Amino acid sequence: MSKEKSQTDNHELFQDAVRDIKPLHQDQAAPYRKKLSPQPHPCTDEEGELDEEIDTFVATNIEAGDVLQFARPGVQERLLRNLRRGRIEIEMELDLHGLTVRLAKEQLALFLTDCRKRNIRCVHIIHGKGFGSASQQPVLKQQLNRWLQQKRSVLAFCSARRQDGGTGAVYVLLRNPKKHGRR
Repeated sequence: MSKEKSQTDNHELFQDAVRDIKPLHQDQAAPYRKKLSPQPHPCTDEEGELDEEIDTFVATNIEAGDVLQFARPGVQERLLRNLRRGRIEIEMELDLHGLTVRLAKEQLALFLTDCRKRNIRCVHIIHGKGFGSASQQPVLKQQLNRWLQQKRSVLAFCSARRQDGGTGAVYVLLRNPKKHGRR
């Protein structure tokens, strides 16, 4: 049997198999996701959210394009997958890029305290890629990686999707204070 006749037979078989199938019509676009305006949320740091022990933590060198990912033991893989894919609703956002390390640390402490008071579970933190720093390296990205890993209130974090900042931002999953009590 020739190749041309075989292709014609296959095409006819396929057409016969799908003859009664009707296409599905999708009238809906992808769900709209409201973009929050990134601003620091001022409040007092009553519980010392970030204390001096952070400075004793050994940092690893992180490059601008490196993907950040961290999860505490016991966090479900499905929950992490949903966080990486941006499927968990972002309730608050903090923009740190362009700040000094000291000011970023203060803003993060205030932000996490505010999130805990409001029972917020998922936040978006923009740290930038470090191209504005003197060394062209992601200083805030490295520091944020350290700070978030040391916070008991942080269950997991990962680099954001491209449309939400990519490797210049992170999604952070916070502990549910209703489930685990205040820590």
